[in-house]
Amino acid sequence: MRSAITAGLATLLLCGGAQAAGTKPLYFVVNGASDFWKSAEAGLKKAQAELPNYKLQIKYPEQSSAAIQNRLMDDLVASGAAGIMVSAVDPKTQTDELDKIGGAVTLFTTDSDAPKTKRVAYVGSSNIDAGKQAGSLMTKALPNGGKCMGFVGLPGADNARERADGIRDAIKGSKVELVDVRADDIDMARAKRNVEDTLTARPDINCMVGIYSYNTPQIYQAVKEAGKLGQITIVGFDEDPVTLGGVKEGTIVGTVVQQPYEWAYQGMKLMAKAIEGDKSGLPANGLMIIPTKIIEKGNVDAFAAELKQRTGK
Repeated sequence: MRSAITAGLATLLLCGGAQAAGTKPLYFVVNGASDFWKSAEAGLKKAQAELPNYKLQIKYPEQSSAAIQNRLMDDLVASGAAGIMVSAVDPKTQTDELDKIGGAVTLFTTDSDAPKTKRVAYVGSSNIDAGKQAGSLMTKALPNGGKCMGFVGLPGADNARERADGIRDAIKGSKVELVDVRADDIDMARAKRNVEDTLTARPDINCMVGIYSYNTPQIYQAVKEAGKLGQITIVGFDEDPVTLGGVKEGTIVGTVVQQPYEWAYQGMKLMAKAIEGDKSGLPANGLMIIPTKIIEKGNVDAFAAELKQRTGK
């Protein structure tokens, strides 16, 4: 497994070379350092090839903090940004900031929406639907019921809350229970420690759900070290190599994958058109939903091959 991008890598320039005269900067601002965003980098690279009048960059905040992300966006606006697409760390506490940014430049959201702000559109998954898909994996794997613990990075973010709500909707009426959701603020060591603590303190838990991309690999490692692979039902989100490896070997039931490649590719092209005054592609309800899909043992190899073709990794 590749290590997560270090916090010190604050910026990755995807278009290469010096900014050409007259090009407009568009930024894709993520919520924290994670290999999950590698696919978005590839999508941004593809969009860049089709948008020669723009300079596309992905920005990583030094820490997964709303305050730090706010400062980053303020700096981008001050430096001449024409548009920003952001996965907000905590949309509810960032409303004023997002309204300020949306009043200055074209603002899109991705990954976790902020619908009550001046954002123009959201390009990403239906996190409710993704949660329902994860819930369906849980009920399928646990026909006789079970007690599940969820693990997530940012509990205040809409994507975290909506995925958990979707899981609860899907397991309603079954014997499967989502007992609690433990947060880690996108701290890898803490994420693993949350799993280890659960294994020690809650022997009744026989199911674990990794709600953010890096949570499932941390679950896998902690459960493996405890000698309980195969005893704990594991369900995940996204396509970390460890997650896909666990699905292939059968120690992870399945994972619900999103399409950050398409978020970046389609979102940047849509943003560029909006900046140019062409709003015909903007969805009437402000939502461009890119479907999620379930990856299980039967289709994991085909998905991994597709992912490698897109990202080269």
